Amino acid sequence: MTTPLNERRIANAIRVLAMDAVQQANSGHPGAPMGMADIADVVWREFLNHNPANPQWANRDRFVLSNGHGSMLQYALLHLTGYDVSIEDIKQFRQLHSKTPGHPELGYAPGIETTTGPLGQGIANAVGFALAEKTLAAQFNKADLTVVDHYTYCFLGDGCLMEGISHEACSFAGTLGLGKLIAYYDDNGISIDGEVEGWFSDDTEQRFKSYGWQVLRVDGHDADAIRQATVEAQAETSKPTVIICKTIIGLGSPNKQGKEDSHGAPLGADEIKLTREVLGWEEEAFVIPADIYEHWDAKAKGQQAESAWDKVFATYQEKYPTEASELLRRISGDLPADFAAQADAFIAQTNAKAETIATRKASQNTLQAFGPLLPELLGGSADLAGSNLTIWKGCVGVQDNPAGNYVHYGVREFGMTAIANGVALHGGFIPYVATFLMFMEYARNAVRMSALMKQRVIHVYTHDSIGLGEDGPTHQPVEQIASLRSTPNLNTWRPADTVETAIAWKSSLERKDGPSALILSRQNLAFQTRTDEQIQNAAKGGYVLAQEKGELKAIIIATGSEVELAMNAYAQLEGVRVVSMPCAEEFMKQDVAYREAVLPAQIRARVAVEAAHIDYWWKFVGLDGKVIGMTTYGESAPAKDLFKFFGITTEAVVEAVQSLTS
Repeated sequence: MTTPLNERRIANAIRVLAMDAVQQANSGHPGAPMGMADIADVVWREFLNHNPANPQWANRDRFVLSNGHGSMLQYALLHLTGYDVSIEDIKQFRQLHSKTPGHPELGYAPGIETTTGPLGQGIANAVGFALAEKTLAAQFNKADLTVVDHYTYCFLGDGCLMEGISHEACSFAGTLGLGKLIAYYDDNGISIDGEVEGWFSDDTEQRFKSYGWQVLRVDGHDADAIRQATVEAQAETSKPTVIICKTIIGLGSPNKQGKEDSHGAPLGADEIKLTREVLGWEEEAFVIPADIYEHWDAKAKGQQAESAWDKVFATYQEKYPTEASELLRRISGDLPADFAAQADAFIAQTNAKAETIATRKASQNTLQAFGPLLPELLGGSADLAGSNLTIWKGCVGVQDNPAGNYVHYGVREFGMTAIANGVALHGGFIPYVATFLMFMEYARNAVRMSALMKQRVIHVYTHDSIGLGEDGPTHQPVEQIASLRSTPNLNTWRPADTVETAIAWKSSLERKDGPSALILSRQNLAFQTRTDEQIQNAAKGGYVLAQEKGELKAIIIATGSEVELAMNAYAQLEGVRVVSMPCAEEFMKQDVAYREAVLPAQIRARVAVEAAHIDYWWKFVGLDGKVIGMTTYGESAPAKDLFKFFGITTEAVVEAVQSLTS
């Protein structure tokens, strides 16, 4: 050990705040903050480039606490370095409406870059931050002026490395050579169940070397060693670095350090008293001496760093005004001023073409039109670009050119989605990622995090039903659309043709407060004729596609490929209205008057048809209505045979309507 006593005392401020806050809340994880305090001391006081007075400074370093259960570590750091996180906020740890919830939550406290908690997703987000930094730098930096230049620092633990997503994300980071990603692995050997050697015996060093990372080992309580390793990590620009830090969980607690007892429960009043004695900390709970605050305060240093960058950017604006304006626009998240008008013009052209094609192809056509307008698009697919049709003519792979706009993620659905969340969080890009709808299941938790964090990520899912045919039930989605629709703050679009597909893309791109999922077909879908008013109403998520002939007696609600079935049934019936509902979430956001105009409450004869699980649609048809769809898994056969076998046909729709109106 070479850490001087005064430096250890500075780090001890984290330890006492963590154990005091967890004790007061009677809930939490004191062990990780106490064990990683020395690492955090070095990284945050000496290396992290940030400004507590402006947490959104564009060129700040990003910090991710992937082992988010140790959240008091980050809250202590934010408080000590001068962010707007008061000692009262620390005292309110894990309480309702506090800035300091149980896990770091985006939007609650300044300085929190991402919501972590589901283990492994934090490191994947960090890979997304590093990818965004590298790509944005390649797109905007000049030989004489560098305006995008920052690191991503990530703390992670055993649990993160046990989760499979860490393999997906870290393998990918090594392949891309994300040299400005530096991870600190809290190698304390303890998880909730005890010593991890009984269930986690990986050779982490060799694992990361095989990924193409630089691997360094240090004593996680030796400040000099941590410092030197960080310098080495910064010097390696062609590889990400993981610093394996051997630590003692709960360091300072005489009876619980190094044990699972300190992992996920308060230390207890008696143990805290003993810990204070061991640490030589005489102050009462939640009291930090003034001289300790002085050592931690990062406001002046942060302001100087931002001011220095401002001067560089001012010169950049003078020499490269177009690029500077574009960079500021992209960082703000605003679309080009003329995007809406150009998108609407494309939608009108699409309507005039009246093409009968698969909606996955319609999606690619839309990307071809919108892509040149939106340099912030950063697309990708999980090894299915040729099937998802996510590549348009202007795509350049970042693997070939760091300034590119397309990412080949490989077969990494979960990692891809969490990385895309990091890209969106970084700013400067709108990421879209794609796979088959069935394999959304691999990515499910990261999709949830997109919605929870309100990030503009566009999830493209093709091969949307039994209509994909011969690949069989393992590939045919049934319950997935309902799962997506049940996710709060996620807009799920299932367009019926080319026009609705273009509208879905436009809506998803314009939405700044959350993600969208585009559910697209493999097979061709019939074009539906619309008026200008219907096109406008389609953007509202649900609209009358076919007006009833005569008195309204029944309503057919359909999405995607089943809109064609509904329209075929409509041709055989009287007094029936067809409602296309490409996005139920958008429809439910409309005012009551509009919803009533589309689905009049007094019309109780309603039939919903969709080649997906039927349960979702009862909310729209009511107990008096009928739903035609799936209640089992699919089968392997041509699509036309499957739709007939499962009773998702025009005849079934006609029969259902007649049974309700006879």
